Amino acid sequence: MVSAIVVTYNRASFLAEAIDSVLAQSYFQKNPGDWELIIVDDGSTDETSELVGLYVEKNPRIKYFRLQHGGVSAARNYGLKMAAGDFIAYLDSDDLWLPNKTQIQISYLKAFPDARFCLTEEIWIRNGRRVNQGKRHQKFSGWVLDKVLPLCLLSLSSAMFRRELFEEIGDFDESLPVCEDYDLGLRIALRFPYHCLLSPLIVKRGGHQDQLSKKYWGMDRWRVQALEKALALAEKEEDKELIIAEIKRKCRILADGFIKRGRLEEARSYLEKISRY
Repeated sequence: MVSAIVVTYNRASFLAEAIDSVLAQSYFQKNPGDWELIIVDDGSTDETSELVGLYVEKNPRIKYFRLQHGGVSAARNYGLKMAAGDFIAYLDSDDLWLPNKTQIQISYLKAFPDARFCLTEEIWIRNGRRVNQGKRHQKFSGWVLDKVLPLCLLSLSSAMFRRELFEEIGDFDESLPVCEDYDLGLRIALRFPYHCLLSPLIVKRGGHQDQLSKKYWGMDRWRVQALEKALALAEKEEDKELIIAEIKRKCRILADGFIKRGRLEEARSYLEKISRY
């Protein structure tokens, strides 16, 4: 069984297309009893509940849960808790799946039973126009810790996970208001290889103002927190050295940014962290 999990917050304008892209999956149409769609509403105040209600009335395989606003990580974890599937696939409510995504990923994971998860390439849309990904966003397969330290290469909308992966490495860190995907990606990279399929099987839409990446300045604050967690988990000395080097690099960027904003006490805390490492 595949559990598709859509987490949303005040995105009714995007949500219907995201839901429709799940319902259009060829695998779900061929296997009508082997999937469910779980929609977790993180306390939306727009017309999300009315919109989802129309879908729930028509399709018993759609489950809707409305929570008090607690952040994206808590909502993702709630969806995982409610999921019954052997395979877990998240879809951000502003993204879209192409029709064969689930079929191709299920086939891959069945063909490679040691793979804990797989990713796909993406089509990027920014402000309604297709754009090319930068070279630094290139996806990789294999042992990729060095590749995922600088930035997040785990696109949750493109991933399909075996449920046991979360039992092995834990779920999303609810202390992180953002960068929860970066944190998860680090923990995976420390223990398992990445598997990236070269076909673009999702549409990743960006540029709108409600993206979490636009809400906060200094996203590296939470990446440093995730890196320090990863350092505590790392067992190999070469992995620890890579992580420490990235912590120092991000702390330098943060310190410079806080100095420019006149926030000297916060800058000092990151300079002290550099010295400590």
